Amino acid sequence: MKKKPLTPEQLDDAKRLKELFNAKKKALGISQESVAHELGVGQSAVNQFLNGINPLNVTNAAAFAKVLNEPISSFSPSLATELAKMAESLSISSLNRLNDKPPGTVANSYPLISWISAGNWYETIEPYQLSDIEIWPESTKNAHDSAFWLRVKGDSMTSPSGISFPEGMIILVDPEKEPIPGNFVVAKLTDDNEATFKKLIVDAGVK
Repeated sequence: MKKKPLTPEQLDDAKRLKELFNAKKKALGISQESVAHELGVGQSAVNQFLNGINPLNVTNAAAFAKVLNEPISSFSPSLATELAKMAESLSISSLNRLNDKPPGTVANSYPLISWISAGNWYETIEPYQLSDIEIWPESTKNAHDSAFWLRVKGDSMTSPSGISFPEGMIILVDPEKEPIPGNFVVAKLTDDNEATFKKLIVDAGVK
């Protein structure tokens, strides 16, 4: 059966991706082979994505974004929008499940705050006014009273396999819980007022 041709939008995605790949491969020290390893496919499949032979999907677009250290929107606005809708649907679905919790299940509400407020959390007594926060999602997780929700920004924590945190998904942060290596943590960057969301790795005693 003859392969269905790509749409003009998909061809534009491939063109933007190829231009981005060629512009950054030297600085990042990557090749089609290394990208293929990240995607879990053969080098020929990567070549077909870059040359508009096979269309991108959310999964492999997320892998390309991770390797290139760029948001999916930089080469595929449509897939970035699709991923955001998936994350929004996931968040809504999670909240709906909480609303349908079994009798006797205790759910607590925590404020959904900005990343800047999260970055200022430990520097001030009250980095945000609770009375100003309109969105208070619930969770059955027994977190401390100081816990809060954050909405994931960007594609850096989106993974084609394993645990993934797509853009738009909300995460519950408990700032009083002691982090251990391997945990996903929210931390403030030294030279930035905003917080960042990463996996905690300790290398030779340095976090």
